[in-house]
Amino acid sequence: MAISRRLILAVLAAFVIYTALRGISESWNNDGFPESLAVKLELMPFLFPIHMISGGLALLLVPLTISLRFKRWHKLAGRIAAADILIAGITAIPVALQAPVTKISAAGFTAQAITWLVLLALGVWNIRQGRAMAHRACMLMLAAVTSGAMFFRVYLALSKLVIPPNHFYDFYAADAWIAWGLPLVAVAVWLELEKRAKNRPLIKHNNRVEQMRPN
Repeated sequence: MAISRRLILAVLAAFVIYTALRGISESWNNDGFPESLAVKLELMPFLFPIHMISGGLALLLVPLTISLRFKRWHKLAGRIAAADILIAGITAIPVALQAPVTKISAAGFTAQAITWLVLLALGVWNIRQGRAMAHRACMLMLAAVTSGAMFFRVYLALSKLVIPPNHFYDFYAADAWIAWGLPLVAVAVWLELEKRAKNRPLIKHNNRVEQMRPN
């Protein structure tokens, strides 16, 4: 069981690294860009590469920072990741809105960027207030939103196998929302279930205390 878990994590880590490095390299090696991205690059020759590089780095820095929790390098890694996400999130908005593939996809990418930045701000605020568990929840949800960059590519690649070409733009628009929305919902639900599971023994203990009190 432990070996299978390690294997899954290793495959996932390898794919995340591949996606991140590909995104970073495409900031200069972009001859194979589809027309929709090539137009953005032409209109934003400096901003678009900055977003590609910072977005790719976020895929590496966010899981690295989480993996360093309780270790001496966690705070430094967190600060570097936060600065990178701030750059990636801010640049994502004009990149999404400039020459969009569809209006719905532009709205999806913009919502992703805003959600990203809001979770970052909440995470920083919570840790400065000493609320470690709330900080952890924000960072895990931030990681889910970050993973949207990876899932977007996966879903788009798989769609070519099952979606007719004339529905490409429809799926692209949906992908811009579900790629980060589904992981975010999944993590939020998991955090809520985890919270309830931790509170359940406390509720049982309080009920026992009430039963033991004399009338």
